Amino acid sequence: MSINDWYKGNLHTHTTESDGDEVPEKVCEWFEDHGYDFLVLSDHNHLTLLDYGESGLSRLILIPGEEISANAKHSSLPIHIGAIGINRVLEPVTGEDIVSTLQMNIDSIREAGGVSCINHPNFRWAFDHTHMSQVEGANMFEIFNGSRGCNNDGGPGKPSTTEMWDALLSSNKQILGAATDDSHNYHDFHPARHNPGRGWIMVRSESGEESSIVNAMRIGEFYSSSGVELSELETDQK
Repeated sequence: MSINDWYKGNLHTHTTESDGDEVPEKVCEWFEDHGYDFLVLSDHNHLTLLDYGESGLSRLILIPGEEISANAKHSSLPIHIGAIGINRVLEPVTGEDIVSTLQMNIDSIREAGGVSCINHPNFRWAFDHTHMSQVEGANMFEIFNGSRGCNNDGGPGKPSTTEMWDALLSSNKQILGAATDDSHNYHDFHPARHNPGRGWIMVRSESGEESSIVNAMRIGEFYSSSGVELSELETDQK
């Protein structure tokens, strides 16, 4: 690929190293076989590292990551944050409430050199934009999560993820919107299963190097999709 080409990737992927049903190598094979350029293996509280592609036979770029899976004190509500491009495994941090738990874990990701993605806020109706608006330093959050039960469209009295994003941006809270799979199931393909291939981002990067792709994500050089692919994208400063 040449300068400023598009790279397709998934940020939210599980394997048998947490609660997925396929080993990391086979998960990588699935994504490479389906046209992905990069992949983040984001197992729960585990940094899944492997030498997939070291033989030179693979083109898939692996970006280290994990899904920090935490809870606030005295709460069972899931507070999950994607840690992308980190340089070490990160232990979940428990805060007194939702906002402090989000903030402390996002701070940990930044200290480890990573990009943070707040995951599936409507999973078990854990939190919404009123909480995210109080957090500093989050790079993005999932506006589309392809797995079952993440309630992207909202529910009675609950905003959709796009409504959350609109509220955040309208209040001058700068945060990017990501589409992901949250894939767990690689054998039985069914709408009720957590299958791969449902949501991804397209990153415009100067090269296919891991650092270049991560830096492009950090500054928002990507768009999210669950099907549409763009040949070109132009923006201005307005």
